[in-house]
Amino acid sequence: MYHTNAGPKVAVSSLDLNFYKNQITCLLGHNGAGKTTTISMLNGLTKSSAGDAKVGKFSVTTDMARIRQTLGVCPQHDVLFKVLTVFEHLQLFARIKGIPESKITPAIDLVLQEVGLTEKRNEFAFKMSGGQKRKLSLAIAFMGDSTIVVLDEPTSGMDPFSRRATWDLIRSKKKDRIILLTTHFMDEADLLGDRIAIMSEGNLKCAGSSLFLKKEFGVGYNMTLEKKEVGTSGMAPSGKRALL
Repeated sequence: MYHTNAGPKVAVSSLDLNFYKNQITCLLGHNGAGKTTTISMLNGLTKSSAGDAKVGKFSVTTDMARIRQTLGVCPQHDVLFKVLTVFEHLQLFARIKGIPESKITPAIDLVLQEVGLTEKRNEFAFKMSGGQKRKLSLAIAFMGDSTIVVLDEPTSGMDPFSRRATWDLIRSKKKDRIILLTTHFMDEADLLGDRIAIMSEGNLKCAGSSLFLKKEFGVGYNMTLEKKEVGTSGMAPSGKRALL
């Protein structure tokens, strides 16, 4: 709950949802639906005013330090250090996550190849484009074999080619992991999500597989016909014909 000039605002209300291993769960919703607030409560950045969430047997209200040992996060806005290179960022977070020193460099080499930043290995963060920064944030989230990975709009700012490559990477990483991904792109949720949870105004509206949601709530296709004036040949009796 937030206090605003217009009064108390409940950002997320009575959310009840399970996330499963070996699956990607997509939180789908427009801006302001409550997706990022949900993510912030799960990773301990925002304290909930009521309720609780559990990661395994650990509570986010009392056991956040234990949860963070297996948690990888890609925030909506890149949290990077201007004076560190790509390699130094990954080296820092590898040590924070407890990767043995002898395995840090091989782990960095692998994740740089996976996200397509090998050539930017020694590039400073402030010199990188927005899409490249998103790739670095994604690489940080997957460092250390995190078993729970939270991705808040990971492909925002990426070009179409990079988005496709990132989708392939995320799908390849779901084995033995719980991946929670937020997006407001239906095509992204449709392609990546084993389960899709749709949020609006802080409430969970529905949840299920893409096929289930289409079957339950789909309305088919709309076709729009545009009629235009044509010459004498080929004229419809009305003087116009429909063009598809």
